[in-house]
Amino acid sequence: MSNSPSHSGAPAAPSPSQPTALTDSEFHARSDGVLSAIEAALDRWLQCDEIDIDTHRTGGLLELVFPSGSKIVVNTQPPLHELWLAARTGGYHFRLVDGRWIDSRGGGEFFAMLSQEISAQAGRPLEIAPSRA
Repeated sequence: MSNSPSHSGAPAAPSPSQPTALTDSEFHARSDGVLSAIEAALDRWLQCDEIDIDTHRTGGLLELVFPSGSKIVVNTQPPLHELWLAARTGGYHFRLVDGRWIDSRGGGEFFAMLSQEISAQAGRPLEIAPSRA
């Protein structure tokens, strides 16, 4: 019996901890979708008079400025195909794994962690979900 892997011709599916391979254009489309989903959620909160979090977007960098003056920064890293999140609790690097942005060190999911950070800095529970587009 051989221990060598079979060669069926089909590419191996990534393991749960292995980042999904993306082309540069796929990364740009997906990361832009993340930034747009964040901006849309903050616009809804403003329109519903829940909270006014200012946003400043320059290319792949989105800065969230809270009424207290504190900030959260989400930044795309095209050469690495990563999203970075900088908040009071630290900096996090996310890679796409099975359609979800997962922290490369702690394993947390991007939108869950971002919602937790926003809630902490806003002083109230707020949630951002990925876009279904």
